[in-house]
Amino acid sequence: MKNTPTVKLGVVAVSRDCFPESLSVNRRRALIDAYEAKYGKCDVYECPVCIVESEIHMLQALEDLKKNECNALCVYLGNFGPEISETMLAQNFDGPVMFCAAGEESGDRLVGDRGDAFCGMLNASYNLKLRGVKAYIPEYPVGDAAYCADLIHEFLPVARALVGLKNLKIISFGPRPMNFFACNAPIQQLYNMGVEIEENSELDLFEAFNKHAGDARIPEVVADMKAELGEGNKKPEILEKLAQYELTLLDWVEAHKGSRKYVAIAGKCWPAFQTQFGFVPCYVNSRLTGRGIPVSCEVDIYGCLSEYIGACVSEDIVTLLDINNTVPADMYKESIEGKFDYKFHDTFMGFHCGNTCSKKLCNPTMKYQMIMARSLPVEVTNGTLEGDIVPGDITFYRLQSTADNHLYAYVAEGEVLPVATRSFGGVGVFAIHEMGRFYRHVLIENGFPHHGAVAFGHYGKALFEVFKYLGAEKIGYNQPAAQKYATENPF
Repeated sequence: MKNTPTVKLGVVAVSRDCFPESLSVNRRRALIDAYEAKYGKCDVYECPVCIVESEIHMLQALEDLKKNECNALCVYLGNFGPEISETMLAQNFDGPVMFCAAGEESGDRLVGDRGDAFCGMLNASYNLKLRGVKAYIPEYPVGDAAYCADLIHEFLPVARALVGLKNLKIISFGPRPMNFFACNAPIQQLYNMGVEIEENSELDLFEAFNKHAGDARIPEVVADMKAELGEGNKKPEILEKLAQYELTLLDWVEAHKGSRKYVAIAGKCWPAFQTQFGFVPCYVNSRLTGRGIPVSCEVDIYGCLSEYIGACVSEDIVTLLDINNTVPADMYKESIEGKFDYKFHDTFMGFHCGNTCSKKLCNPTMKYQMIMARSLPVEVTNGTLEGDIVPGDITFYRLQSTADNHLYAYVAEGEVLPVATRSFGGVGVFAIHEMGRFYRHVLIENGFPHHGAVAFGHYGKALFEVFKYLGAEKIGYNQPAAQKYATENPF
């Protein structure tokens, strides 16, 4: 199952009728040539039907974009541009839209070939606001063909996430566990984003699981699990049940995604799950997430939403972790201080029981859930996938509806350090510059829960733009030391 969209972005050039149309024609061609020379031909479609100067041209462009199955749009101002028809184009296009504009090419061409798109971008942005139309406008949206080609390429992961969300269904099972009010899920903001949600009972899931007993596909799934785990297969006796559960979820997805193309799952994993199913679902969650179907723990609906956004942006595996515990001072001094450019409070440990994909763990091993086993028989807590998280760049982020239905987000880039955790579960030593202040004045101050999504790489720029496009009222980030937060004591 391909669970993220492929973006085909249409480029439509616009022209104000009192400027030479040839400016927009030639500059559009130069833009496409520059893009294809640098990034290839697969992502972008040049709309050749017309240069949009009027509402009639706008309708013709829309028809051509639909005919060629474009699901994202770049409105390109080759000159000043027609503020009415170009913004109507954005208003009527069914997908994410960006605007950028052509800079002037030469000091020798500032009479007959001056385009004034620098000016036109102001009118375009003003008219977009008058119409209440969302559009992505880069930090500096005007430049030559090569520069604008880069802007388009930067927009693609943003567009991929936005297209994905409009076609996403989140499937949840059961209410969140007791004492996990932090994973609250007011669903109004999901609908505001175009996301569908299907909430189910744990009993529904249990019934479906029992119906998969003896499924003829189980041995094939077990064999695949054994191949994935290799020497880390320390609980072979549980694999058949885990395979049965995996098939239950996959069949549920196919039967219930309905009109939607993509799916994410917010699953239940305790307190009664282990005793009734006879295992914990962590390893299965890790396998589905590794295949592009994010599965969050503890019915964290906005957690799996965040994971899905990261999967679209990064086109890679993601995970969901607790912002869990501090790094001990002796461990910091021994393994981090003087070796890496991070202060003590820049570090913390990200952890979850065993939901991180094996491809993102060092020496992944099937074990039991140690915390649950303190109060339950060990044999019903088998099913975690443990190991230190692979070192490298990461982005920690989350999109969240508050209890009173406001949309907040945060993004922070950092890394997983190549430091042995000496701990259990799927766990890593994380480092983010100014994490201590970020923890206090973004996470605590804005009431974010303990779960954070992790993308494996630096994707802060694209994620920030996704959250901005979606209308997040606050987007927190780890501000540099010299830049104070509004709530930070200056003394």
